[in-house]
Amino acid sequence: MRLGKKAAVMVIASGMVLSLAACTGSGAPAKEAAVPATEAATATEAASDVAETTAKAAQVAGDVDLSDKKVGISIYRFDDNFMTLYRTELVRYLVEELGFKKENIMIQDGKGDQAEQTNQIQNFIASGVDVMILNLVQSSSAPQVTDMCNKAGIPVVYINREPDEAEEQRWADEAIKATYVGADARQSGTFQGEEIAATENRGDINGDGKLSYIMVQGDPENVDAQYRTEFSIKALTGAGIEVEELLLQRGDWDQAKGQQIVQDALTQFGDKVEVVFCNNDAMALGALQAIEAAGRVVNKDIYLVGVDALTEVVQNIVDGKMTGTVFNDHFNQAQKAADVTVSFLKGVEVAPVNMVDYVKVTSENAAEVLELVK
Repeated sequence: MRLGKKAAVMVIASGMVLSLAACTGSGAPAKEAAVPATEAATATEAASDVAETTAKAAQVAGDVDLSDKKVGISIYRFDDNFMTLYRTELVRYLVEELGFKKENIMIQDGKGDQAEQTNQIQNFIASGVDVMILNLVQSSSAPQVTDMCNKAGIPVVYINREPDEAEEQRWADEAIKATYVGADARQSGTFQGEEIAATENRGDINGDGKLSYIMVQGDPENVDAQYRTEFSIKALTGAGIEVEELLLQRGDWDQAKGQQIVQDALTQFGDKVEVVFCNNDAMALGALQAIEAAGRVVNKDIYLVGVDALTEVVQNIVDGKMTGTVFNDHFNQAQKAADVTVSFLKGVEVAPVNMVDYVKVTSENAAEVLELVK
């Protein structure tokens, strides 16, 4: 199974070549990315891909002895579905591919509490870590956290939750050893909107000339939630589709909250709801529960899209129970984060921002994606 996972990373990466680089601030729609069918790969090709991954890791590590280097990692919440996948791949790659000792990797649960996470960061500094990888509870805390780390002479790699552009520019202007590794959420939002625009009736199920939707947002303080909310709708209006927002409500990335929000919305608006946008797949799973409990049928009288490509969601797309999602590539994001971590340790200059592409997941490619993520 391990061979399959490593090979999958390379298959995903090759698929990314066909996608447009992450969206710019102009909001121009990204072109559809393709994921090659895994059935096309032979065992020999898969083994070659694994060797290529290992060779890349060896090249990144170079002549630096990483066995005694200490890494402090704090994740905003251990019970987040996506970040569980991410941290598992991150630790695996650090240890198995790059040569860090597992006992030198300290990983903490931020428990959704910025004060708790800040305390963890201070403990990392006191314990003498060589580098930190941080998934912040609140991205707005990045300036203070960066200053703490910079004062201690410790490089920091921010992941998944992007600080604002002014903070990233400060790192470049002041030569601060800090960087962000993630995926441009504008692209993921754009892909969600394009998935709906590509449906037979362009999301207008009742034929009244406009698409009426509800938006289940993550944490509105998080830039990913902001961009996914904004750009999913921009993709529709940019395609000439008239839209009507029935409800926009915060769901905090939580499945139970997603279920309650959609349940209440369906009770309030009934058949008027044609599309449910969710900023992540956990909330989309909750939304699906509410939709089915209300007697609605996805892809017949309502559409539903999420982001992340959790295994259960991709299976639902294969089964026709969800319209689509967007693959938030935890494999390549985790590996990129680990690679720039090593670059910092080698004294190599690191760009302030390092992006990995998203990939659309629809009924056309869901079976192939499922083989990669399950």
